[in-house]
Amino acid sequence: MKKSYEIDMCSGPLFGKIMRFAVPLILSGVLQLLFNAADIIVVGRFTGSHALAAVGSTSALINLLVNLFIGVSVGANVMAARYFGSRSEKEMYETVHTAILTALIGGCMMIFIGIVMARPVLELMGTPDDVLSHAVLYMRIYFIGMPSFMVYNFGAAILRAIGDTKRPLYFLTAAGVVNVIFNLLFVIIFHMGVAGVAIATVISQTISAALVLLCLCRSEGIYRLDLKKLHIHRDKLSAMLQIGLPAGFQGMVFNISNVLIQSSVNSFGSLAMAGNTAANNIEGFVYISTNSIYQTSLSFTSQNMGAKQYKRVDRILIECLLIVTVLGLVLGNGAYLLGNSLLQVYSSDPEVIAFGISRLAVVCVSYALCGIMDVMAGSIRGMGCSVMPMVVSLTGACLFRVVWIFTAFKISRSLFTLYISYPISWVLTISMHVVCYLIMRKRKFGPPRNRAPLPRRKQDVSD
Repeated sequence: MKKSYEIDMCSGPLFGKIMRFAVPLILSGVLQLLFNAADIIVVGRFTGSHALAAVGSTSALINLLVNLFIGVSVGANVMAARYFGSRSEKEMYETVHTAILTALIGGCMMIFIGIVMARPVLELMGTPDDVLSHAVLYMRIYFIGMPSFMVYNFGAAILRAIGDTKRPLYFLTAAGVVNVIFNLLFVIIFHMGVAGVAIATVISQTISAALVLLCLCRSEGIYRLDLKKLHIHRDKLSAMLQIGLPAGFQGMVFNISNVLIQSSVNSFGSLAMAGNTAANNIEGFVYISTNSIYQTSLSFTSQNMGAKQYKRVDRILIECLLIVTVLGLVLGNGAYLLGNSLLQVYSSDPEVIAFGISRLAVVCVSYALCGIMDVMAGSIRGMGCSVMPMVVSLTGACLFRVVWIFTAFKISRSLFTLYISYPISWVLTISMHVVCYLIMRKRKFGPPRNRAPLPRRKQDVSD
């Protein structure tokens, strides 16, 4: 029986399979960003710059709070890909059921955390008074949808592990259409402002979560889900946490530095905040495209490690690095060159557009470096090591940015000084990741001359 949604990552040419995996993943990420973009565009156009700043000012904080659990979904992806590559049916079954129950529990926890922490943390970030109440309201409603958000992300991680990036794209397309319809309805017709866009987002996330659960429950593969048998298998949870917690902790600390940067932007006023929000949203489309190659390298490396196809790991890294470099250069520079037109979608205020261009000129143009950094980390995580890339990323990117804010930015207080910390930190982190990859490669594979020829894995999945 042909399984058209699965991809055999462990045999045959790589480039075509990488693109088959990555393109739907990129489109899925773009659709997820369109959820937020629709929120920002609608409130910016129909409610005003204060509402635009309010929605944008919550992004770094929301990412900070959810990244720990999103990191655990990375662990679920690595474990599921490894078991799928080795055809370990029992381990795959336990991983799937542990992952989905972990997502539900984590999502419920995040409702409480988001509602309680919204106001005090936004105040700590220095959110202006004319924005604060809108930002708190948006964030509290948004977090009601956390169980759905988590279930979708964990479910999609399992599907990615077996090479299926198409069905998550279909699910997000349906949810995205619903999101846009309800955005327009709640904001333009019912004049609900930031509350309306938050409610629309929650509804769309619930739809995407329901669809991914239905997909897993109806699957005939070894990754089939039975909701009546959800259970935390301790060894599988432990394995997920060993890989996922360092990744999640890295994401959290990354966003601490981003929260500090957002706080520094806040000190320039609401117009600078609005321009930064719009530019950051445009950058998000570049980031999600390059980050999709990171997820590709993670899944391909993990499956090949499970199948003991070690010789393919170097080739996966090289091809993913080439793809992410071209993608980052084309999209990043394209976004900057079209910056005026793109920013006008978010706001017609010339000052807001000028502030947005100042960010795109520095951060977006250099985004290929961010993609290279992420792909290197993905390959190392795919080998089963998550602590090393976490330490490197926290040192080379996060710690550096924090130090930069309290030194260089304090001396030369400008948005350019603030934004230039991004490309500098990416270069530092890439350099350290290269060294770490070579260390892990030697540790996992041994010297090339000592490696015996490995048996070719039986190709039992249709390409």
